[in-house]
Amino acid sequence: MLHHQDIDRSLPIPEDLRGIFNLARAQEAYRVISAWPGYAPTPLRDLAGLARQLGLGRLSYKDEAGRFGLGSFKALGGAYAVCRAQPTRHHCVTTATAGNHGRSVAWGAQLCGCRAVIFVPERLSPGRAQEIEALGAELVRVPGTFDDAVRASARAARAHGWLSIPDTCGLELLPAAVDVMTGYTVLVRETLERLPPREPPTHVIVQAGVGGLAAAVLGYLWEGLGARRPRFIVVEPERADCMLQSIRAGRPRALDSGLETMMACLACGEPSHPAWQLLSRGADDFCAIPDSLVAPTMRLLATGRFGDAAIVAGESGVAGLALLIAACRSSSLGAALGLGPDSHVLVIGTEGATDRGIYHSIVGTAPAAATGT
Repeated sequence: MLHHQDIDRSLPIPEDLRGIFNLARAQEAYRVISAWPGYAPTPLRDLAGLARQLGLGRLSYKDEAGRFGLGSFKALGGAYAVCRAQPTRHHCVTTATAGNHGRSVAWGAQLCGCRAVIFVPERLSPGRAQEIEALGAELVRVPGTFDDAVRASARAARAHGWLSIPDTCGLELLPAAVDVMTGYTVLVRETLERLPPREPPTHVIVQAGVGGLAAAVLGYLWEGLGARRPRFIVVEPERADCMLQSIRAGRPRALDSGLETMMACLACGEPSHPAWQLLSRGADDFCAIPDSLVAPTMRLLATGRFGDAAIVAGESGVAGLALLIAACRSSSLGAALGLGPDSHVLVIGTEGATDRGIYHSIVGTAPAAATGT
């Protein structure tokens, strides 16, 4: 499924969106995060073999699997927002998560020496739950979906006076949610610093759950590159396509049911309002993909096919690449997205094997075997 927006790409980022994103705030996030112990830019991998197979000029893969040892890009956002909140030992921070954000908030709480209570949907995998608890957080399972966990976390924060560190929010613009998004911009800066300054990608594909990462990447590119920014494509699971459905409706829309997707960290039924504000006005395309594309893409990366390096990527982490492969193998979708031999596509591998058991069941090898480490 595809929805294209005819936006005026010559316009600068609107002034009313600068409360959500601006480069000065992004630069401050980089200053803080790059000073943390263990900081190192994650790899930007050149998938030259796959690019040839797909008929593309270049394919860059930003590999977030090793970010601070937490397995995903989320390490940049939740922990940064916790640090910005400046909790003391007497504070408790809380959030809701489908896995990776909660791990980041728990790590941030550990860094600050405070307590963390993480609310999760009842079907969160045991492996992802264990990773959160291993960081000292208290886990609370909530009947229903991720969105039910969001509401439960917010109620608990109000009732107990806890510091809420959400990665999504509604019409009321929560500073912590903006800080989470701002933390993600570190990976965009790292990417652009690895590329020739006058040769940005022609296309960027970013997966969306509530939309925070996609909006952060778009905001950085929009303000930093202006009309030269890449064509921006948002991808979601078909069974959790709240952003696509919202764009089609012309307003933020909550999905009433479903959300049963193997891309567990993208199983969100309602867009974050600040993310919606940016994406609805600046993104070019919105797509949804079936779960059937996920496992083959994970296996392709794990085996290092076509002469490329082997890469460990989790179910949610391959969504952008899965869409790209499908588009290049479909003449109509590829043409609709403007893909061709002159295209340089950037995809973001947002997570590694954040549940090692699930990864092994899909790929057939342990994560360490795929990376050779």
